[in-house]
Amino acid sequence: MSTSNTAIPDVETLDLDGKTVVALDIAEYPIKPVACKGRYYRRVKNANHQMTVSEVVNLHLQTCNTSWDYYLDDHHSEKDISLDKVQSFIDMANRVRSIPITDDPLTVLQKYELLREGKIARATFFLFMAGESSLSAIELGRFQTETLIKDGSRLRTDLFAEVTGVMEFIRKHINCAYIITGNPQREERWDYPLDAVREIVLNAIIHRDYASSSDTIVKIFDERIEIYNPGKLPTGLTIEKLLSGEYRSTLRNRKIADMFKEVGLVEKYGSGIGRIVQGFKEYGLPAPKFQEISDGFMVTVYAASAGQKSHDEISVKSSQKSSQKIIELIRENKNIIIEDLARELGISDRAVKKNLAGLKLKGILKRVGPDKGGYWEVVNV
Repeated sequence: MSTSNTAIPDVETLDLDGKTVVALDIAEYPIKPVACKGRYYRRVKNANHQMTVSEVVNLHLQTCNTSWDYYLDDHHSEKDISLDKVQSFIDMANRVRSIPITDDPLTVLQKYELLREGKIARATFFLFMAGESSLSAIELGRFQTETLIKDGSRLRTDLFAEVTGVMEFIRKHINCAYIITGNPQREERWDYPLDAVREIVLNAIIHRDYASSSDTIVKIFDERIEIYNPGKLPTGLTIEKLLSGEYRSTLRNRKIADMFKEVGLVEKYGSGIGRIVQGFKEYGLPAPKFQEISDGFMVTVYAASAGQKSHDEISVKSSQKSSQKIIELIRENKNIIIEDLARELGISDRAVKKNLAGLKLKGILKRVGPDKGGYWEVVNV
């Protein structure tokens, strides 16, 4: 089998029960991924899936102990960043440091390897951009229904400011109750635990795939908030492992994460998911829902206002809406493929397959022809 880089097996001849057995042993190659016949694959349970260009690049960077944001920025320079914002970073960091930073902004950038060879790193631009850029865009929307938007905004600024901007928009569009206690001050009770929501926002901004052309999207509904982020989980990491905590944190943007950690916005790499789940549990709310959707990752959190449906009821209602939309899309294009359905609905390929199987079982859909080359037909609705 042809591989690149070339993997050469060690060959050993063994005698086993009177028979000669040839054992082939191939040591794990240190630089990943390794191509097979010119293509790269990752193992998902019992199936091989061809890796996307983004997955290949990120895995290679990880094995080289670096990340995308460490590389020098060929499109921006010092004139595109604000040294006042670097100074603000220094002031924030000094509030949590035992030994304060006393260097000037340019020296700080050099010491953090954000300014090298007279050029800024990619992380430097995103952290301290002087103006606005669509490269960091976050779309914010308050939805009355799935399609009717009551309010919207678009952030295109540096990453530290975007954390503040997203949280301000969320607070603007969720409810806050005041609880009278025996204490002199009233106790605030928001629809959601704000510390946990802020942790989700931080994760989205820090771990986003900024090489992707997609934007981070925050949607606020009456009963839930959805936060979608470009960039799937690192290769080998599943949602099950993420929730169990049995994984090693792999940073897509190591320098960005380091700078957020310096100012105390990130405590410990890999511990954020546990704090999010615990925060909602202590608040008496349903656990957040984590999904890989198309080329990104989405977190959905649910409120528990008076008369609010349960998490299971919401899931059933969401599934019913997805099934109806699938039927409509198939009526428009009977040759539509699963990947296109997932993109149109904003759900995972797995969720689409589950809906298709359910509709087929109910006799609403039938498959005409083979999986490849066939098409779907709406039978009865």
